Amino acid sequence: MEKILFRSTNRKAEPVTFREALLKGQAPDYGLYMPTVLPKISREKIDSFARMKYHQIAFEIVRPFVHDEIDDDALMEICRDAYDFPVPVDKIDEKLYILYLDRGPTASFKDFAARLMARIMNYLAKKEKIDLNVLVATSGDTGGAVADAFSGLPNVGVFILFPLEEVTERQRKQMTTLRKNIKSIAVRGTFDDCQALVKRVFNDRIFSGKNLTSANSINFGRLLPQTVYYFKTFAEIGRNDLVFSVPSGNFGNLMGGVFAREMGLPVRKFVVAVNENDEFPEFLQTGIYKPVVPSRKSPSNAMNVGNPSNLARLVDLYGGWLTDERDEEGKIIRRGVLKITPDMERMRRDFVSFSISNSETDTTIEYIYRKYGIIVEPHGAVSLAAAIKAKLDACICCFETAHPAKFPEKIRQILNLEPPVPECLKKLDDKEEDFVIIDNDYRQLVEILL
Repeated sequence: MEKILFRSTNRKAEPVTFREALLKGQAPDYGLYMPTVLPKISREKIDSFARMKYHQIAFEIVRPFVHDEIDDDALMEICRDAYDFPVPVDKIDEKLYILYLDRGPTASFKDFAARLMARIMNYLAKKEKIDLNVLVATSGDTGGAVADAFSGLPNVGVFILFPLEEVTERQRKQMTTLRKNIKSIAVRGTFDDCQALVKRVFNDRIFSGKNLTSANSINFGRLLPQTVYYFKTFAEIGRNDLVFSVPSGNFGNLMGGVFAREMGLPVRKFVVAVNENDEFPEFLQTGIYKPVVPSRKSPSNAMNVGNPSNLARLVDLYGGWLTDERDEEGKIIRRGVLKITPDMERMRRDFVSFSISNSETDTTIEYIYRKYGIIVEPHGAVSLAAAIKAKLDACICCFETAHPAKFPEKIRQILNLEPPVPECLKKLDDKEEDFVIIDNDYRQLVEILL
């Protein structure tokens, strides 16, 4: 089995192994790690996934990347332990499906990546007898999933940054009530500010030797698990004209699908569904990239990203180069600089993209409930609205990425009803929170981390 190495999108760092890419998180030249080659999954193997349990599919997809780091028995146990919850795909219309990614322990699709990543990291840390420090920025659901996945692991400590005013109460409590090895930091700023702080830390020499890594989707270890549900869904639906409508914020979810396609999944097209942060549909139309700074607030708060990190990977895959300009201290001077334009014609063949306004999001939540009797939350509504706008003669699978009970105020406002609350969210109501608040100030963050 071929060994897979990883190179940086900024093209100035040496290639590394999967273990190094996972434990470094970000390349030393501020780039994101990309596999130099991807394993190919045959159509016969893909079709066989319809008869497999989810953790077995995960094993088959992940194994080529880690076979020289984790033995097969250990990897199978890691996958079985990570994926002990259902992953339903429901057909709601003749050519319209919803993939429910909200049945994990934090009621968010981020559970898929966080749980597998946490277990692999802990396995490697234990094997190498080191203690890891994980730093993560979140716009909503990542923080809760990471906190839950890493909570209590003996070889890992976690620091979570989130924008103080842009998460719901339940999202915040998922990060701030676990304590143990979890430290939550609220930032007076946007998600993009949190993300910029995290990226700066990774290249600060003060933290060299601290075994620091990321659990954000800047880490390839976050993307790899997200390829799995694309394979599972395709095999289960069994349609050759399948299109995925992907609600996209930092573009990690989309890149999971793109990597799946590159590995052999016969996806016809991707609908890239964004909220009012419309930098990608504008880029796809004009070929000119202009980040949205500051990012715009929308009810689909996990997608309030005006300069998606993983867009650098997508541009790289299509022959371009997108990066941030920084000063000598690593502080961002200018976000999202397109140094080499990718193959825009090919991108336009593979993707269509729509920006869904806040009012369209609300209208879609109401429409889906009135027509199908299904309660969807804002991120799922963005996915569905974009799928409807695309008007493709194809079978489209949309994603419900968080449970509606995470957005009770929005559901009450639009549908005048209380969304059912899963047990994993009910237990948060009476828990005491513990977090610190800082300004968008790198020095304050350094003081806490040290």
